[in-house]
Amino acid sequence: MAVGGGKRKRGKILWSKLYSFSCVQPSTLESDDGDGGHSLEGPGFSRVVYCNQSHMHRRAPLWYPNNCISTTKYNAVTFLPKATFEQFRRVANLYFLLAAALSLTPVAPFSAVSMIAPLVFVVGLSMAKEALEDWRRFMQDLKVNSRKVSVHKSKGQFVTKTWEKLRVGDVVKVEKDQFFPADLLLLSSSYEDGICYVETMNLDGETNLKVKRALEVTLPLDGDAAFVDFTAMIRCEDPNPSLYTFVGNLDYQDKVFPIDPSQVLLRDSKLRNTEFVYGVVIFTGPDTKVMQNAMKSPSKRSTIEKQMDYIIYFMFNILVFISLVSSIGFAAKTKFSMPKWWYMRPQHTTNLYDPNRAVLSGVFHLVTALILYGYLIPISLYVSIEVVKVLQATFIDQDIQMYDEETGVTAEARTSNLNEELGQVVTILSDKTGTLTCNQMEFIKCSIAGVSYGVSSTDVEIAAAKHMAADRRRRKNSSKGDKDSQDSFEEQDSQAAEIELECITISRPDTAKKPSIKGFAFEDGRLMNQSWLKEPEAETHLMFFRILAVCHAAIPVENSETGNFNYEAESPDEAALLVAAREFGFEFCRRTQSSVFVREQYPTPGQPVEREYKILNLLEFSSKRKRMSVIVQTEDGEILLMCKGADSIILERLAESGRTFEEATIKHLNEYGEAGLRTLAVAYKKLEESKYLAWNAEFIKAKTTMGADRENLLEHASELMERDLILVGATAVEDKLQKGVPECIDTLAQAGLKIWVLTGDKMETAINIGYSCSLLRQGMKRICLTVMNAESVGKDSDKAVKEDILWQIRGAAEKMEFEKDPHAAFALIIDGKALAYALENDVKQHFLSLAVECASVICCRVSPKQKALVTRLVKEGTGRTTLAIGDGANDVGMIQEAHIGVGISGVEGMQAVMASDFSISQFRFLEKLLLVHGHWCYKRIAQMICYFFYKNITFGLTIFYFEAFTGFSGQSVYDDWYMLLFNVVLTSLPVISLGVFEQDVSADVCVQFPALYQQGPKNLFFDWSRVYGWMVNGLYSSIIIFFFNAFILGKQAFRDGGQIADLPVLGATMFTCIICTVNCQIALTMSHFTWIQHAFVWGSIATWYLFLFLYGMLSPAMTGDSYHIFIDIAPSPMYWIVILLTTATCNLPYFSHISFQRAFRPLDHHIIQEIKHYKKDVKDERMWRRERSKARQKTKIGFTVRVEAKIRQLKGKLQKMHSSLSSLPFPPESGS
Repeated sequence: MAVGGGKRKRGKILWSKLYSFSCVQPSTLESDDGDGGHSLEGPGFSRVVYCNQSHMHRRAPLWYPNNCISTTKYNAVTFLPKATFEQFRRVANLYFLLAAALSLTPVAPFSAVSMIAPLVFVVGLSMAKEALEDWRRFMQDLKVNSRKVSVHKSKGQFVTKTWEKLRVGDVVKVEKDQFFPADLLLLSSSYEDGICYVETMNLDGETNLKVKRALEVTLPLDGDAAFVDFTAMIRCEDPNPSLYTFVGNLDYQDKVFPIDPSQVLLRDSKLRNTEFVYGVVIFTGPDTKVMQNAMKSPSKRSTIEKQMDYIIYFMFNILVFISLVSSIGFAAKTKFSMPKWWYMRPQHTTNLYDPNRAVLSGVFHLVTALILYGYLIPISLYVSIEVVKVLQATFIDQDIQMYDEETGVTAEARTSNLNEELGQVVTILSDKTGTLTCNQMEFIKCSIAGVSYGVSSTDVEIAAAKHMAADRRRRKNSSKGDKDSQDSFEEQDSQAAEIELECITISRPDTAKKPSIKGFAFEDGRLMNQSWLKEPEAETHLMFFRILAVCHAAIPVENSETGNFNYEAESPDEAALLVAAREFGFEFCRRTQSSVFVREQYPTPGQPVEREYKILNLLEFSSKRKRMSVIVQTEDGEILLMCKGADSIILERLAESGRTFEEATIKHLNEYGEAGLRTLAVAYKKLEESKYLAWNAEFIKAKTTMGADRENLLEHASELMERDLILVGATAVEDKLQKGVPECIDTLAQAGLKIWVLTGDKMETAINIGYSCSLLRQGMKRICLTVMNAESVGKDSDKAVKEDILWQIRGAAEKMEFEKDPHAAFALIIDGKALAYALENDVKQHFLSLAVECASVICCRVSPKQKALVTRLVKEGTGRTTLAIGDGANDVGMIQEAHIGVGISGVEGMQAVMASDFSISQFRFLEKLLLVHGHWCYKRIAQMICYFFYKNITFGLTIFYFEAFTGFSGQSVYDDWYMLLFNVVLTSLPVISLGVFEQDVSADVCVQFPALYQQGPKNLFFDWSRVYGWMVNGLYSSIIIFFFNAFILGKQAFRDGGQIADLPVLGATMFTCIICTVNCQIALTMSHFTWIQHAFVWGSIATWYLFLFLYGMLSPAMTGDSYHIFIDIAPSPMYWIVILLTTATCNLPYFSHISFQRAFRPLDHHIIQEIKHYKKDVKDERMWRRERSKARQKTKIGFTVRVEAKIRQLKGKLQKMHSSLSSLPFPPESGS
């Protein structure tokens, strides 16, 4: 880069001198005189930064971490110990580790290899999967760490370095639309006065631009060459997570200058509308504010997996119990029977069979039994689940219905450990900006002089109209043949409804021909093309349009392609209002240091006139003021106050003479709010010059005051001016939600899910979005928790504020308790300050109890840390599964804290995705992820685990029964190869196919019947009764298999020569019965068959027979007693009779159970399966609709609920209209 590059934009506006930027802070000279800085004594303020001398920070005591970040669980050093620990947290793996160690002793019934090899395979495969998933995180971290930035090397030369090589003290140059690589102190910018614009969406979720300003003393550092001899020292606070505070001093040119947050540029925020800035690195890597808000990547386990540990504990207890029974039996046999068995040579035996030391022999046999009966605990369970989850994750990744065509991004299961957890979610905690909304505003309606303009209908209005029309048709059809009076009522009802619906569904002429204008979706010929001049109150219309064009703090930027102006505003609402003013013929085109210029198509349309409005004062919008005002002087010398703000604030400041249009405007505001639109009231007043000058003197005095009273004085001065206003009208702007968000929220609400919104936006914005996405609606009772004025309570203010918050919570809880309206719904809205107290230990349980009873919860102005703390409170306080979803770095904490974290892979950064468990490109895909994949994965894993324990109990207990029949000898009834192949080959593929392909209902039906999802949160398929039921089924099957075989084969002629079955025949027949029984059982369990499942289930049985034949054909040296075993048993009819009889008897109870359940106590999916099987969804659509309407959880949020509320409202109006019409005397018909 050339020396002296990056020259400033000369002749530009000194934005810092505008009232919009200076009226809320002391002037530059007042704050930068160098007489002294902040007092930084005490702990927490120990950081020292040597600017442009990064080498000073490469050794103690000033060593600071580099700028490399990591979101991985492991590194090269910690992978082996941490991953091994993760594997042996699983109880079954711990047991098999012990069994593998014991297999090295002489008491083991199997060889050491047969015990160690499966364990190494299972643990190694799971660790390999963990390594692969962490490698993906590492590669995404590498992508971020490898971003480039210009860094001062020496002698004014800037070189390109990667982010990870930045050090504290480095001077960097960041260019337009680049992210800041670390936390920086702003030194200068391309603007002459050191202003720059920053977008902080990744930090607080807001897309409106923030203004940052450099200290005046560093403004001469305006090019590369200026840093040749630059040195300075910064003393500041230590690393902390607070995004909105910073305390520090700059020691430069022998003077100390205070630094505040307006001079600090935070990592992961983006430079906008500024060509370049220079800054010095203060915090790097883990010390940056955004990383301080991040949490360590946690190790998450699903609820089912945790419950599975308890099942394994239970099975281990059973294993120990039967091993004790076996060892006691063996000790008794050894002591009392061994001396009689002369052929065993008891006098020459070892300690394992010594009659004189029977207790010791029993202890040794206990070890043998623990290994022998180990098949009760399935070692292949975990590896089978791992395989199934990886395949489930592959299906999620490849789901074409979760593919976003605009961005080309697919869904991704970044970890497969939590697939089944997707089916058990109870609470969703969502970010707002970038997750629910696009943050794109469109002007859609307005009210001027008591007249509403704009014919576009909202989705709620259209849906309600369609529903009412359909309802009228049904009523009309059902009323045929009724009395004339009833017909008369129907006719009047229909006419009244048509009047109402006509207002709602006005057609949009030439919609297809009209080109779309970003930010403007208004349609009404009464205002467009200067038609407003024909309206009765044309002067009021003129004032309305001028207020839109003048009352703002935006900057016009000419679009070279279209010739129109785009507007860079502090909020998207403001930009949409300016676009509307332009389309109405009042185009804001230029701003100078003291004036705003508007091109007006007035008084002659088609001949624009540029008019100047001199800006005298600008009173900024804030969440506390809820309004903004501008005082201007027109070209005629008239002084006007123009004001826009929240209707509740504006209406209470109206003059008596300014309320002409109040009643009509309030009605329109309510209608707009009902439709989910964001509204502002617009007003003005004329000022006498003498009164203005007197007020301005007081305002300037307040502005230049230093100290704690400055804000109060400014607020008091603003209050004096913003009163006695004249109401002009109101605006209605639609905040563009992401595609499908209202429908998705509606479906999720019908599925019984609760949705919380956690946002960094101000309360008004969050409430408006709540209306847009149907989390809030008209008529819903809002509970707003806010902080009282702490200054008014003096000492112990924190205690008083906390008590006030607790009082508000208790009062709201009592209000909800005594509510009698069945349709009443409550929404809880709380800001960040109140939340800080609500999250304290002695308050948080009260807050949570209130929140869970509310239909929706919205937390505003929350920091990333608070998002994580709220998520933790819900997770731990309710004990139910939580899901957090967001798209920015400010959402990482809550994504990691929740049971399941979902990242939105948006256009701004990938921090949320890197920290997430699943990633999707749009919020609407959450519906498919939860209701379809979550539902399927939960049922698949639950059924798979239950079946696994069933088949292992069936198999393992037959070994125990045989032991009891043979004097607890430690002899296995089965060949070693049978036992080795049981879990690995002969029963593994069918259970994997169950876990991968099973569907109780199709994907479309899962969405059409959202209440099906509640089977997961209610844990219907993996509660203890279900688990015990499968265990009892396994116990029953094991008893039938063993005793049928033992008694039938033991006392009947098996071969042609009359011989009974020997041990190899008994073992092979029993094992065949087990293979047939468990595979037929899984076939009965499946609801959905593909050719793969048929191949795996029936192929497993065929594989057993093929193995039995081939194994018997091997050399007797390898097969032992099993030589020619299949040839020996196949000709015997008894063999086939026993198999058929045993298999049928074992599966009869389960078959009877499911038949009874489907006939008399069917579950939801049973009913749907029946309807689908008989094609009633096609033949009887009315029944299908009725069943769909039943398959919804009762909820008080969502689009459907808003439509139902609208229908109740319309029906109420129609009833009143009918009552008034029936009370009127009808004239007699002519000719009567």
